[in-house]
Amino acid sequence: MTTTTGPRQLPQTEFIALMAMVAATVAFSIDAMLPALPEIGAALSPNNVNNAQLIITSFVFGMGIGTMFTGPLSDAFGRKPVMVGGAIVYVIACAVAWAAQSLEVMLAARVVQGLGAAGPRVVAMALIRDLYSGPNMARILSFVMVVFSLVPALAPTMGHYIIEGFGWRAIFAAFIIFSAISLIWLLARQPETLTPENRRPLSLIALGAAIKEMFAHRTARLSIFVQTLTFGMLFMVLSSTQQVFDITFDQGDTFHFWFGGIAIVAASASVLNARIVVRLGMRAIIRAMFTVQIAVTLIMIAVTAADAPYWLAFGTYVVWMTSNFFQAGLAIGNLNALAMEEMGHIAGMAASIIAAVSTIGAVVLAAPVALLFDGTPMPMAIGTLIFASLALWLTTMIKRPGDLLD
Repeated sequence: MTTTTGPRQLPQTEFIALMAMVAATVAFSIDAMLPALPEIGAALSPNNVNNAQLIITSFVFGMGIGTMFTGPLSDAFGRKPVMVGGAIVYVIACAVAWAAQSLEVMLAARVVQGLGAAGPRVVAMALIRDLYSGPNMARILSFVMVVFSLVPALAPTMGHYIIEGFGWRAIFAAFIIFSAISLIWLLARQPETLTPENRRPLSLIALGAAIKEMFAHRTARLSIFVQTLTFGMLFMVLSSTQQVFDITFDQGDTFHFWFGGIAIVAASASVLNARIVVRLGMRAIIRAMFTVQIAVTLIMIAVTAADAPYWLAFGTYVVWMTSNFFQAGLAIGNLNALAMEEMGHIAGMAASIIAAVSTIGAVVLAAPVALLFDGTPMPMAIGTLIFASLALWLTTMIKRPGDLLD
């Protein structure tokens, strides 16, 4: 059953395509940058090219901050104004990054770019909920997520050829074009879905109360902590993996193909989770995934420390990286569901709080480890071992709602 609150509704195929393009802005903004990091590092931070990794985490950090506020803002002022405002901020920040002559300006622009991207990213999901419910909503989200999952596979290749043809600054021009197309499409075709009578006043007091309630609840609190560690592992790998392929394994020219293949394999994690979660349970899947990650990481550390033959070292790294992405696909959705389990009465704010806290916290954890890159995957592997071990320990403390005393 569908319900519409706007004056008209887009054809379903067009609506899915528009929402997928809006949601894909984030993945495109991260993954298309990866092939550009060596050239940006050489141009803007020649004395310490490792600092170029901060271009990834600075964007994610800005997005995490924006995520906290875009949901409540869209409840107060409507979906389209927040999406349009976020897109405009994103485009302006892309232009500043394109013109940046120092890494500091580039990083500041990337933080603002992340702030802008948070608007379309978060509000697109709210807009879908305004128009669809029940099985139809699940169906729409499934189609959107299929497209969203393909973007990480394609973006590095797109970035590679853009850089080859036009230089690394052209990446930001591509971001502007991508966002401008979705913005014009949204303005021209998509009606506002939240009518004035259904809007809620913006309240920082209510947001503070929601944060306090969530962190007072054991399951929500632990699930957010575990999700933060999971994102930390993912962002750590995203930040350093281009350097590992290029410097450690001399695969810089084919990095985009390897990354695309790994992303496609990892995308199957969501499909697998949908098939097994009812039978096995969310907590069991999360625990099993972290256990596997610890085992694979120990093998990775042993192979790296032993200075194994190239074929074994490279093959182990590809398997390890795939397991990290696969872990995120299996764990993050389940952790979100656990954190939201008792928060139905504040669902919108709870979703923003979970995303914001776990994203910002993950950047704080991931960035220092990524900057320790020493020409080998060892710093990443040790960081992953620590994070996965902590995550597994915390997961064992997550109980069923009926088992809780709080």
